[in-house]
Amino acid sequence: MAGKRIYVASLNKNKIQAVQEVFPSHLAKGVACKSGVSEQPLSLEEIIEGAIFRAKSVFGDCEYSVGIEDGIAPVPQTRSGYMNFCCCAVYDGKRIYLGLGPAFEYPPQCTKRVVDERITISQAFTPISDKPEIGYDEGIIGWLTKGKINRKDYTKIAVEMARIQMDNAALYET
Repeated sequence: MAGKRIYVASLNKNKIQAVQEVFPSHLAKGVACKSGVSEQPLSLEEIIEGAIFRAKSVFGDCEYSVGIEDGIAPVPQTRSGYMNFCCCAVYDGKRIYLGLGPAFEYPPQCTKRVVDERITISQAFTPISDKPEIGYDEGIIGWLTKGKINRKDYTKIAVEMARIQMDNAALYET
């Protein structure tokens, strides 16, 4: 059923491609959107809130809309005290379906700058990577893993996790 639309609340090609791969029967279209949260979320609650806000903001003449938000959240026993999480919220006009991707830790000096200076992780990472637009390229995850995992594939996992509830709707009815 090609031709069904799914809006992605971002112009980031990695996010759009990740959604397209998880929803191959839909035409994924990126839509510029604000997150409704701080530019660099610092808690899991804020990350989830941003993903939901994005998904609901771009819903319109489509079957689904998708919001994807990354940020750092406190995690015990980590070197920096934080890990990065990616949240995907899929909205069908009535219900939100949430999924999280795997978490990873940034170098402690980058996380410290984010928390202390209230800058984005991309800004904190630029002196190390010398790539100011790294999030639109392979992503910091791609740089840290030396290309083993790129931003699109990392994001795709969160989208797949949200889709679990959609594909198994009867199991999630309340």
